[in-house]
Amino acid sequence: MSSKKTPSDINRQDQIIAEARRYQAQQEKTYRAQALKLYPWICARCGREFSGKKLRELTVHHKDHNHDNNPPDGSNWELLCLYCHDNEHARQQVANAYGAATPGGEHEPSFTHRPFADLEGLLKRKT
Repeated sequence: MSSKKTPSDINRQDQIIAEARRYQAQQEKTYRAQALKLYPWICARCGREFSGKKLRELTVHHKDHNHDNNPPDGSNWELLCLYCHDNEHARQQVANAYGAATPGGEHEPSFTHRPFADLEGLLKRKT
């Protein structure tokens, strides 16, 4: 069997290489690829370091939870491991369940009972 490549084999090989380069360029434009270039490969919460095959466990978290907000400077991103990322979203769900966020970032209480409202007055009467 001959090991020489025919012109059609070379042409097909060139097409595959060109397609791979286009795919790589497209991937580098994604916010994940940009974030991995901007930030060290360390979880911002637990400090675990990632490299090689484990890098797939490092995710990009949108700080404002808006996946359409992808500034090129990465100011809305932080790298979190899968576990910390899940924890962050669970915390956000709990916060949303117990109070609506106000523009200042504080949560409005979802309760009306204030058990210590007149505590100071009660303490003054006893003395």
